[in-house]
Amino acid sequence: MALSHRTGYVNPRLGTYFGIFISAFVAITLMTLILEGLGVGDNLLRHAMLFGPVALYAIIGATASTRTPIDYFAAGRRVPAFYTGLVVAQTALGATGLVALTGAFFMIGFDALCFVIGGLAGFVVMAVLLAPFFRKFGAFTVPSYLGRRLDSTTLRLVAGGILTVPMLLVLAAELRMGAHAVAWFFPISQTLCVMLLVALIVISVAGGGMRSLAWSSAGQSIAALIALLVPVAIVAVIVTNLPLPQFSAGPVLRMVGRAEAAQGLPIILPPALAFDIPGEGLGPIAKRYSDAFGSIGPLAFVIMTLSLLAGIASSPWLLQRVASTPGVYEARKSLGWATLLFGIAMLTIGAVAIFMRGYLTDIVTAVGPVRFPEWFEALKAHGFVTVSSDGRPTLSSFNISRDDVLLSLPIASEMPAVFTYLAAGGVVAAALAAGGAVALALGNILAEDIVFGLSWSPPQPTTRLTIARLALGTAAALAGLIALVAPTDPLKLLLWAIALTGASTFPVLVMSIWWKRLNVFGAVAGMVTGFGVTVLAIIAGEAGLTGTDGALAAAIGLPASVVATIAVALATPGPQKNIMELLRDIRVPGGEVLYDREMRYERRAKAQRP
Repeated sequence: MALSHRTGYVNPRLGTYFGIFISAFVAITLMTLILEGLGVGDNLLRHAMLFGPVALYAIIGATASTRTPIDYFAAGRRVPAFYTGLVVAQTALGATGLVALTGAFFMIGFDALCFVIGGLAGFVVMAVLLAPFFRKFGAFTVPSYLGRRLDSTTLRLVAGGILTVPMLLVLAAELRMGAHAVAWFFPISQTLCVMLLVALIVISVAGGGMRSLAWSSAGQSIAALIALLVPVAIVAVIVTNLPLPQFSAGPVLRMVGRAEAAQGLPIILPPALAFDIPGEGLGPIAKRYSDAFGSIGPLAFVIMTLSLLAGIASSPWLLQRVASTPGVYEARKSLGWATLLFGIAMLTIGAVAIFMRGYLTDIVTAVGPVRFPEWFEALKAHGFVTVSSDGRPTLSSFNISRDDVLLSLPIASEMPAVFTYLAAGGVVAAALAAGGAVALALGNILAEDIVFGLSWSPPQPTTRLTIARLALGTAAALAGLIALVAPTDPLKLLLWAIALTGASTFPVLVMSIWWKRLNVFGAVAGMVTGFGVTVLAIIAGEAGLTGTDGALAAAIGLPASVVATIAVALATPGPQKNIMELLRDIRVPGGEVLYDREMRYERRAKAQRP
């Protein structure tokens, strides 16, 4: 099969560069570990583990600055499949997923698998239905693709306005969770933490845009993966003698299951649409880990899986990364890497939850008088856990902070403090990677599709990049303001954003490739209907008017979008011949990048005008 035209060559020294980065990151960790053993003050250890890696990310981003639009918006279309897949997986997970889903697995067990299945299915659907064709088209943003695909600046503006809302929600969620992680290092105000993260994102990304983001976020993703894998692998060796927690947590889970049955943890049979996920703050262990559908009903489990599938597959902050790969083959391959790495991360998160439950189970199953170990008292001192019983504690008498389960495991296993700071630093890295990706995608939409959305002819490169950088800073600052003035649970913000994206964008994106009859009227109607219905469903759900959680709003919004798109498209004139020819070119994997060709035609026509 023919491959798409390549616009750049992959740097053969990338492996060397990131080998140096990994060596520097490991050296910082080992040196801090040695200093801790020598009795150096804890404050110095915190500074080293937070600001050492952050300085590396900032240096990578700042040194990748550029003055050319193709580098700023698409990294020159020469980011290899592995690095693209690594960053896509980490961006989809983000700090919110890394922290909140660990706590969700700990508290509701099996029911949290809907997030795993939905995420993996989203990558598969993106790889099969969307990513290769989006890469062949080569647009820098999703609204630009839709507008050019159906030859409508109105659709471009509508799509840009609609997609701004979920992207602000995701960015606000990442900033809030990243601020929570920074507060693990130093007890400073959330306002200062958010401002620090906004500044770091702008410094790391503004100079080179996608080029800076591609390499700085690759380093951040590697750091986050190391911070997630290393502490739990050490715990697995301590508990099971095997350094593979994803596979060796089974015996611990069986032990936990027997203790849960002996402790009398209830088997809950909720309604089909129940969606009782743990929120911020302290909460009890809700159910037995291995029992299915105790907190999330069977129908809600399916709805959430499909909502995540649609939302992740059509996420503008993820699809944008595909345009930076060298070709269609690499775009497909990058989603394969993303699926693998996302699956490994989610399996590891589940292992963290199992081992943490195992440590608490050891307390309640001990023979004789109950004596809380030192690590438990340390968790209580930090406010990560409380006991609601004055007598002999049971598993149901523990109240755990959802967003501190990941950090609690190194403390519970009595590791050196450096490993606790390593885990916290991994969350900061994840927040910077995901936040940078969303901020850049949102800034590009504001600049390309809102400011210059009424014209297909691009402005001068200097003006174009200046406006894009200003839009990036504006997007990051606005999201920071939302994170401060609307302190909603970051996991809820993420789920609302995914529901809005899936309901408003997924049907139109899929039909723009696979349905020839789609026209601009149907696309606008579908996006507006899906977005509007989903917003109303979220508001009604959170207000208790529908009896369902607002995170399930895509169950109404997505079908409404499909019906509106098809009905309006069939009731209005069909697409013109040039649009049909463009669709035919999109479906052919070989040849020139279509967006670059269209922009060249625009520049040529502009130069020939008197």
